Amino acid sequence: LSSSSSSSSSSIFPTMRHNEIRDIFGGLLGKVCTDVQIEPVLQPLSGESFSGRCCTRDDEARLDVKANAFWGDTFQRTFFDVRVFNANAPSYRGTTISSCYKRHEQEKKRKYEQRIRHVELASFTPIIYSCTGGCSSLTNTCVKRLASLLSVKTDNPYSMTINWVRCRISFALLRSSIACLRGSRCKPSSYGHVLDTNIRLATAESGLAH
Repeated sequence: LSSSSSSSSSSIFPTMRHNEIRDIFGGLLGKVCTDVQIEPVLQPLSGESFSGRCCTRDDEARLDVKANAFWGDTFQRTFFDVRVFNANAPSYRGTTISSCYKRHEQEKKRKYEQRIRHVELASFTPIIYSCTGGCSSLTNTCVKRLASLLSVKTDNPYSMTINWVRCRISFALLRSSIACLRGSRCKPSSYGHVLDTNIRLATAESGLAH
């Protein structure tokens, strides 16, 4: 991929890339969790102080997705925030991919985690992908948990379900990367009906079940 094309901050396509992953996660979480919201606004602060200088204090701060009952019981809330980065960008030259994932995870945590834990009384999970399809270790754990919940919900084997979830995410990243290079002539997809897909049929026809 061209570094200049994939990481240009002046282009709308990196935002589209981010939003595709956000909407896929939001759509899937909506099938297995309760009270799922896209771009929830955090509660305004009322005198709270935080030890970290990077922790957001903006009263209009919002994250990408909120869901109940993902990591724990019915009433445990989790906030998710997505970042998709171009590992081939010049700023990452000489940096290992694992270090890139860790860097972005830590940046998200420094910005949001303390506020979410102490004000929202919830947990925070950063979702970190590279535009070439890889993800951080925490994101991988999150995807496994999501697939486990989906496999129970849809009565499909876990191995089949996680292959299907990973395939959906990989194709979304590929599609958005192509759009970054060539431009898009069609409207972005909606993922509100993502589980209307028959997972068993989709994996059988694509060969993912083998």
